[in-house]
Amino acid sequence: MTTKTARTLGLAVAAIAIIQASASAGAMTLEEAKAAGKVRIGIQADNCPWGCLSTTGEARGFDATVGRAFAKSLGLEAEFVPLAVANRIPALTSNRVDMLIASVGITAERAKAVQFSPPYAANTLYLTAAKTTKLPDLASLSGITVGVPRSAPMDTILTRDAPSADIRRFDDDSANIQALLSGQVQAVGSNQFYIQRLDSASSGTYENKFPIGQLYQGVATRLGESDWNSAMTEFLKSYVGSEGYKASYAEWLKVPTADLPATIDGVSFIVSQ
Repeated sequence: MTTKTARTLGLAVAAIAIIQASASAGAMTLEEAKAAGKVRIGIQADNCPWGCLSTTGEARGFDATVGRAFAKSLGLEAEFVPLAVANRIPALTSNRVDMLIASVGITAERAKAVQFSPPYAANTLYLTAAKTTKLPDLASLSGITVGVPRSAPMDTILTRDAPSADIRRFDDDSANIQALLSGQVQAVGSNQFYIQRLDSASSGTYENKFPIGQLYQGVATRLGESDWNSAMTEFLKSYVGSEGYKASYAEWLKVPTADLPATIDGVSFIVSQ
């Protein structure tokens, strides 16, 4: 690690600590948030273009843009709390944040623990490796070391569908990417943006071998909290497809906007009364 890289990493870690220390405890209802003038939003700390922090601690990425637009629609300030992948849902259910706009893929299993909004973005998942590594399908992963972010959908999918692979779990996307770059693993379960980050580190070396899944991102709130769920659902009805949404998609995701499903099996986007 270079001195410059170490200094940048140290600043980012310090920024996370400062923001986490300043985040107030205790869940807020929508009315309490309006009285406080802020909504606490969990985002990822190290996974741009979805969510990340600048060296000064500013929340950046597509998710942060969505969060600021939602807060503005209610006349509130967005207070961002940076989270690791595995800590996202625990942070919500333990009341550290009011909601997650943190690249949370909508799944029926996760819907048992959180309340999802309708989807606001799409994310294709891949098996990614060096171009020189021949991995045409899941069957070819037998005995191959494959990195995944712990508890992420890539972990779930590859653990289920490639049982003979040697799955190595890392704390977050950055660690997973670094494991491939450093040769700790031969392949990784990735999202559609890993290849950009890998190319930045080693141009032309890596490629997406084959897709392993399609996810749709949703905003997660706590089960039974209809106030937050209703407010977010109404916001997304007007925001998704708007000029601001399209501009943010182009700026951060750099792919065409996706057709988002109205329903997902096993998931209700409305709090049951």
